[in-house]
Amino acid sequence: MQTNLAPAFATTPQGQEAEGILRACVHCGFCTATCPTYQLLGDELDGPRGRIYLIKQLLEGHEVTAKTQRHLDRCLTCRACETTCPSGVRYGRLVDIGRELVEERVPRPAHVRLERHLLRRILPYPRRFSALLALGRLVRPLLPKSLARKVPPAPFSRPTPIGACDRKMLVLDGCAQASATPSTNQVAARLLAKFGIELVSVAGAGCCGAVSHHLAAPAEAKGHIRRNVDAWWPLIEQGAEAIVISASGCGVMVKDYGHLMAGDPDYAEKAKRISALAKDLSEVVSELDLSQLALEPAPKRIAFHSPCTLQHGQRLTGVVEGLLSRVGFELVPVADPHLCCGSAGTYSILQPELSKRLRDNKLAALQRHQPELIATANIGCQLHLATASQVPVRHWIELLESG
Repeated sequence: MQTNLAPAFATTPQGQEAEGILRACVHCGFCTATCPTYQLLGDELDGPRGRIYLIKQLLEGHEVTAKTQRHLDRCLTCRACETTCPSGVRYGRLVDIGRELVEERVPRPAHVRLERHLLRRILPYPRRFSALLALGRLVRPLLPKSLARKVPPAPFSRPTPIGACDRKMLVLDGCAQASATPSTNQVAARLLAKFGIELVSVAGAGCCGAVSHHLAAPAEAKGHIRRNVDAWWPLIEQGAEAIVISASGCGVMVKDYGHLMAGDPDYAEKAKRISALAKDLSEVVSELDLSQLALEPAPKRIAFHSPCTLQHGQRLTGVVEGLLSRVGFELVPVADPHLCCGSAGTYSILQPELSKRLRDNKLAALQRHQPELIATANIGCQLHLATASQVPVRHWIELLESG
């Protein structure tokens, strides 16, 4: 793709990075075949190729309007287009740049600004999010049924005993997951402890930064990244061998720290090191000899929803499915497994109509062969699917908990 960047962008890091991504695109359109929003809306501007053109026009100095912003907002950043693209276009990074630049130039209505601000001020902070959840659970009986289903029930959790372990890995507690489903990391810690691996939670670490990053607040996102780097670094220097992340959405973000902080002289090398150490939970468990687990899996028939951040972002397609098959679960076939469920971080809140349609389509595919349970690998997908699922939705690691 030929580009002619406007002087305002030609010498900036964002402009130069975007230009390199744009020039890789050959207009083939393969991406439209796997784009969830293009399939729903049939509008070229609601597919990757159309959005690429909109960003190109912005960088070349054309007028930017609320229409451009709307089409970029509708993107799920699922990155299915990257998996399909024969030219290796880094569309996910390009759309992040486009959103940041549009956000600077197109003012949003006051109520929309407030909504996005509140999301960035509540979701990344476990105490604030926990307080909101507690309030929701308190008034849940009074809420309309459609709204009440969005409030997850109080989680069951039990203490995780810490025994002597030869190996130590750090674990990202996360924000929403720590409040809504703390059992995920608790089960992971108990399982890994059986194999001599201690998961160490670091109090100073927090949100991975993805919420701010995808809501076009890059400076705020980098603040979250620096805090995590500072919290983890002493333990990394002491020999922690990995950073384990059980929410695939957080995992893809942490694995990108090195790129996002490349221009920061104080954090570039540390962030690069942390990205290299980051592992999805499935990558760690797949290296274990699970035959020693005395599992009696019930339910048996499982439909697995592979989050976009797992299969497209981290390119870990088939890893969890293989693990579940190894320990005796029957995985039912799922049509169009590459398509997003509509959760996509804050997307289900900011784009509720499109998100609901995607969720319903995904649940129809997951439940078609009557599974007893749906398993997934990301807290956002788990909570989103559970609002309308006819069967329980759980994190896959919970299925490996032996009695």
